[in-house]
Amino acid sequence: MINIQKLVFNPFQVNTFVVSDESRQCVLIDAACYGDDENRILEDHIQKEKLVPVRLIYTHCHTDHILGNTFVQERYHLEPEVHPKGKLFWEMAKEFSSVFGLSYDGSMKPTRFLEEGDEVRFGSSSLRVLYTPGHADGSICLWNETQQFVIAGDVLFYGSLGRADLPTGNFEVLKDSIRQKLFTLPDETVVYPGHGPQTTIGFEKRNNPFVALD
Repeated sequence: MINIQKLVFNPFQVNTFVVSDESRQCVLIDAACYGDDENRILEDHIQKEKLVPVRLIYTHCHTDHILGNTFVQERYHLEPEVHPKGKLFWEMAKEFSSVFGLSYDGSMKPTRFLEEGDEVRFGSSSLRVLYTPGHADGSICLWNETQQFVIAGDVLFYGSLGRADLPTGNFEVLKDSIRQKLFTLPDETVVYPGHGPQTTIGFEKRNNPFVALD
């Protein structure tokens, strides 16, 4: 059975997810820890739960989500895995960081890429990649059919959705991603977003003021 733990990091309150199963292998999703204190929180959690990190995945490459990249690479010897269309954000990470008053040291760029339909495997479990642009090029969601949950990055939030006014954002594309990729999942699917509390597909289909279905 998959266990999902949420840790909230950095001034933008990014949800970092530690996803593990009975094998004790875990996937780190959106490792956003910023500074020594937050790095220690992530490390202590992994040690306490006796986990073995085997994958480092980013739902998208906005600066607030990738701030823990260097620490995780150095501590756990993992390469970041992203969708290839997020390349712009890696190349401009220092510049984007400075705009928001953050520092980013330009860690190793990804060489492992995830595409629509790929399976992220760990232990005896897997997550399926859904390509969901609109908030940013290269945005992906990670879906598990067996336990019916999706880790949605900044695509869909409780009662809201991701911004579409940042570079490569597009509101109509974002709405299409949500309706065609996420709203086709079962209503009981739990949504773990990149910021804020969890929700469900059914709730958002009925109540989300931006994309609710008529």
